[in-house]
Amino acid sequence: MTLGKAMKAGADVSVRHVTRPIRVLHLEDNPRDAELIHDGLEVAGVGCDIVLVNNRDSFEAALIRESFDLIITDYNLQGYDGMSALRRAQEQQPDAPVILISGSLGEEEAVKCLHTGATDYLLKDHLERLAPAVRRAIDEAEVLRGRKQAGQALLQSERDFRALFAANPLPMWIYSLKTLRFLEVNDAAVQNYGYTRDEFLAMMIQDIRPLDDAERLLTNIGERRQTSERAGSCRHRVKSGRLIDVEITSHEMAFTGQSAALVVAQDITERRTLEEQFQQAQKMEAVGRLAGGVAHDFNNLLTVILGLCELLLADRNPDDPRQADIAEIQEAGTRAAGLTRQLLAFSRKQIIEPTLLDMNVIVADLRAMLARLIGEDVKVVLDLGADLALVEADRGQVEQIVMNLAVNARDAMPKGGTLTIETANVELDEHYAKTHLDVKPGLYVRLTVTDTGTGMTPQVQARLFEPFFTTKEPGKGTGLGMATVFGIVTRSGGSVGVYSEVGKGTQFKVYFPRADAAEAAERVVDTLSPVARPRAGAQTVLVVEDEDGLRELARRLLQRLGYTVLIAADASEASRLFEENPTIDVLLTDVVMPGASGPELTSQLIEQRPALKVIYMSGYTEDAIVHHGVLKAGIAFLHKPFTSETLGRKIRDVLDTTPTH
Repeated sequence: MTLGKAMKAGADVSVRHVTRPIRVLHLEDNPRDAELIHDGLEVAGVGCDIVLVNNRDSFEAALIRESFDLIITDYNLQGYDGMSALRRAQEQQPDAPVILISGSLGEEEAVKCLHTGATDYLLKDHLERLAPAVRRAIDEAEVLRGRKQAGQALLQSERDFRALFAANPLPMWIYSLKTLRFLEVNDAAVQNYGYTRDEFLAMMIQDIRPLDDAERLLTNIGERRQTSERAGSCRHRVKSGRLIDVEITSHEMAFTGQSAALVVAQDITERRTLEEQFQQAQKMEAVGRLAGGVAHDFNNLLTVILGLCELLLADRNPDDPRQADIAEIQEAGTRAAGLTRQLLAFSRKQIIEPTLLDMNVIVADLRAMLARLIGEDVKVVLDLGADLALVEADRGQVEQIVMNLAVNARDAMPKGGTLTIETANVELDEHYAKTHLDVKPGLYVRLTVTDTGTGMTPQVQARLFEPFFTTKEPGKGTGLGMATVFGIVTRSGGSVGVYSEVGKGTQFKVYFPRADAAEAAERVVDTLSPVARPRAGAQTVLVVEDEDGLRELARRLLQRLGYTVLIAADASEASRLFEENPTIDVLLTDVVMPGASGPELTSQLIEQRPALKVIYMSGYTEDAIVHHGVLKAGIAFLHKPFTSETLGRKIRDVLDTTPTH
């Protein structure tokens, strides 16, 4: 369609379609000039879709209505001018190049147009330059458009990075590899480390390291590997001075035109604490298994040693010079039995008798003994909480805890000081439970023992609860005191913590679960406790024990008390004797034996004689005994090592009560 035909149809807009169209908006009020321009583009092979407008209103409406690749405008228009059209085009479509065409345009005006933003200008008597000018304008526009898109993409990428950086829940920062100064930090770093953003930006990265780590940090940076990615763990110091363990990942990057590194830090303090506690628990469990493994044989030996000492002392004249030697052997055996009990208490395998206890009563009852134990140069202060809840524990073990802590405190105050013992009701929350292995949130009674002594180094604190670890001189400590405290407390479901500084003293906090009075349980009484002399008896006792020495000792001890005694080395021999002797009143049997166990033998014999009285004895730990179903209400149990008095009393108690099997 020719321009003349379009104009004759009365239209002020004409569109020309070409094979490779360039969308062109052409402002020209002279139809003849417009047709010359369009024909010139067509002859030059520049394919265009041309929208022709001839006045200001149509031009501005077209700018608003659609987008164009190129704008061509006459410079001199009726009621409008090319400079105004140029500015309007820049407002509406800033990416579209503008070519100005004029019949006559002075050099000064042409320069002004170019400075204003025109891509090119042409004179109407040189339209042979139009096609190259159009191609050049389109090419330049494409280049500029590409640069703009790239710039926008880069800007959006930076926005995305900053948004991700700022909102990341892990602390992040960027620092200069040249000056080591912080260049940027995110909100999580500010929140977790306590420094403000301005404080961060005024520091260098070594400022958040402890002093002994700063030098190593600088060395590591100086010997940086060639790779830009690095990961590792270290310690950081927050504003409060607290040290935290962190796992960091570092990546080199360019930031604000300089070589920098992006660091992501994850606080692993809680995880590392739990790992260390777990390792400690594994170590304790290993020693506990060792203690339980030797307990049986050791207790059998101690029973024989102590029993024979009793027999020797009873049979000899008090003036016999060997009496003192025998008594010394007996005393050594008794100390060995106490050492075994400490090992089992540490390993949480000792057989105990929990009862409802008032911690205030126990501490108050021990005050006089503590005063004598620790000396006059140490002041004892009690601060006992009001309305203290009860705990369920073995009284002897709780007293042992208080005494062990008091003795340690005394040793830490060689020149005197103050020992403070406090009690209080407390509640341990989820946060405490997460940072203390095997501790559950709940209500507890806290026993706090504080001294003003020499304190402990972190290295000593790390090994404090290890069995046989001691800082005392040889011969002045077994190294089991704190291990025993640890075993007793953890077995009760509680926990023990320590805080100490060299030269400032030590504080132990022991947590016992509060007890429900309705759930108090009966446990086996410690057989080594002093008891009244047993009464003699005339009944028949069947002793079943696989250890020859212990079996013979039991026979002799019971015969001295007037009992008729039959002995068997295993269950099969015991069954035979039982069938042959219908007068057997009491079965005293070991729990764990080769072949059938004590409980299995008991079941067989009870079926034959339901009135049979039964006493179990064992040197094994509680775990082994519970496994055989022995430790339950109503079952008579005698723990090795035992004395003739405890043996006689147990036999008498069982004979005088109704049997329970």
